[in-house]
Amino acid sequence: MHIDKDLVVIITGGASGLGAATARLLAASTRKIALFDLNEEKGRSLAEELGCHFFKVDITSDDQVEAAFEAARAVHGQERVLVNCAGIGKSIKTASRDRNTGAVTRFPMAVFANIINVNLIGTFRCIAQSASGMIAADSVGEDGERGVIITTGSVAAADGQIGQAAYSASKGGIVSLTLPIARDLMGNGIRVNTILPGIFDTPLMQGVAPHVKQALADSVPFPKRFGRPEEYASLAAEMIRNGYFNGETVRLDGAIRMAPR
Repeated sequence: MHIDKDLVVIITGGASGLGAATARLLAASTRKIALFDLNEEKGRSLAEELGCHFFKVDITSDDQVEAAFEAARAVHGQERVLVNCAGIGKSIKTASRDRNTGAVTRFPMAVFANIINVNLIGTFRCIAQSASGMIAADSVGEDGERGVIITTGSVAAADGQIGQAAYSASKGGIVSLTLPIARDLMGNGIRVNTILPGIFDTPLMQGVAPHVKQALADSVPFPKRFGRPEEYASLAAEMIRNGYFNGETVRLDGAIRMAPR
């Protein structure tokens, strides 16, 4: 699919991190971009910078997601690209004993459910909403292509670390969705792919102590640094452009394989 001035794009989690980097890259070619995010301040600031539109959306809400897609389409028309970057994470052991008090605690089920609800169910909610619109639209490419959907997993889907049971389950679910959805939509000219980022320099890493960040960077085989959001954006752009890229999950991680901690 051509990335040009007429390409209509929706990016969830578009106010910062991987989503913002993808918006910046695509905005060099099209201003028909809608950013979906909960962070209104950052979202509006980036939309103003790029000349696109921001919509405050909680992807765990059917009503908010439906309303946001309708509003974005009213501005730009039917989106042809959906990039799913919205997500959360929290590290808690399944069960553990406090070394000082001896008290035993377990992973709060409400937290587990919320991570699944945002990362997995929220992603699928947006995919289904977007795909239904794409199916109803005319094809735009010589192969009968109608759209491209990109989701964001994580290397934690395969290499989950200590405390990542919920996060890994949510990202593993996204991996497992990729091929079935690509098959669901193959007769409608919609391609579906997933990127599995490794350790990236995003807002999720801002609270990590400098010495821990350095140790993480040193653990990457090559290059020994965090991934840059623009590198994620570059791969997303290739998945949009390359019409034979379909049903794939691709690690973007400097060859890292995560240790238990």
